[in-house]
Amino acid sequence: MEGAPPANATVTFSLHMNHQPTSESPRGVEHAHVIDIVADDAKTGEVVLIMLEPRPWDGSELRLFELQEKVNAYLSFALDGEMAEAYPELMSRPLRLQVDCVGMPDETVVDFLSVVREQIGFQGINLEVRVMGEKGCGPDCGCGS
Repeated sequence: MEGAPPANATVTFSLHMNHQPTSESPRGVEHAHVIDIVADDAKTGEVVLIMLEPRPWDGSELRLFELQEKVNAYLSFALDGEMAEAYPELMSRPLRLQVDCVGMPDETVVDFLSVVREQIGFQGINLEVRVMGEKGCGPDCGCGS
């Protein structure tokens, strides 16, 4: 990931939620076709599509597959018109995909995310990983961790 911030970098900013699933909605990487959080990063002006991974990374092929499916679903949401329909006011804004997780991703996940970051960069989309620790993001993030 030449030129990329370290995968374990934690960036602090204020998120203003535009959308939060109800408490009954399943969220997390294991639920590929659910957009966990749509947020507005007031500091960067980016629309942020946040994927939550509350489970520790386990190095399994299943976990990597789940992450691949989640990334594909998020990109489809952003690029195939669903986001434009749901949030037309956000479409002129830059976009960031973000993975919020409780632990440092394993090498396989880091390698995968490096490739994703490079490829979506051609579309003008950023990718960030935030390692939140075992206690989650905190009370103000809205994820319920």
